[in-house]
Amino acid sequence: MTLGRRDFLKGFAGVAGLTFLQPSGMVRPTVTSTDSGSQSDVALLVDVSKCIGCWWCYAACKNYNNLPETIKPDPEDPPKLSGDCWTTLFALQKGDGWSFRKQACMHCTDAACVEVCPSGALRYNELGFVQYETEKCIGCGYCVEYCPFNVPRLESNRITGIGLMHKCTFCMERVTSHQQPACADACPTGAIKFGRRLELVQEGKQRVAELSKISPQACLYGEHEMGGLHVLYVLDDCPSVYGLPEDPQFPVTAIIQKDVFRPLTWIVWSVVAAGLALNVLVARARQVRKKKEVH
Repeated sequence: MTLGRRDFLKGFAGVAGLTFLQPSGMVRPTVTSTDSGSQSDVALLVDVSKCIGCWWCYAACKNYNNLPETIKPDPEDPPKLSGDCWTTLFALQKGDGWSFRKQACMHCTDAACVEVCPSGALRYNELGFVQYETEKCIGCGYCVEYCPFNVPRLESNRITGIGLMHKCTFCMERVTSHQQPACADACPTGAIKFGRRLELVQEGKQRVAELSKISPQACLYGEHEMGGLHVLYVLDDCPSVYGLPEDPQFPVTAIIQKDVFRPLTWIVWSVVAAGLALNVLVARARQVRKKKEVH
């Protein structure tokens, strides 16, 4: 099954319908806040062996998030993550064909970006994924610096110079309204599946067991990495072949930033604020004293 550029453009025109009209045969997990702990966590399971490189996940993401439209990308020159592209495909040429891996935010359980964000723009949603509120972003760039997957993108306004970070939001409004993310809804082959994380881990292991019969290097990526990813991958080869770190780590410098420099920053600002307040009080006292001397 392949989709040409013309098919892709036609699909782009109708992808809005795909992301809102849900196929009746597709089972959706019921997302509520009554569950507790990891049992309520949701996730995506991406099976690279089922991905045909149609780029509909890419198109659906752009459509749902009102990002600039585009033609179907060329696998030899796939678009990079940017302020206008929150989901793309990592393209891998194998012989005469191509293999693909959906590339976007991993939504780590132990997310370095969340831990170093000083403004609260990034935080853990009760359903497990990393929630991002753009209006709180101050453009500090710490998330960009410390992400072990190199996902966040910081772009500065040419006029004001103020930076703003961009990344996948896990379609928070859809997911919290009992719908699946736009990318999963648009996938025509089931390569992207949305559901409860615990269930998807088990399904991923079963799929790996099947693939191992023909691909000995097959593995499930994301079960334990960074405390557990909320974007899991069924890979038919080593993670590094698909552009993933074999053993991603929470950066030590991020821990220092969180536990040392951030508290020091608050202390410095507190001292500055206290100094300014004291300066105001002293100035007022002088004005009162001068008025008394005049009278």
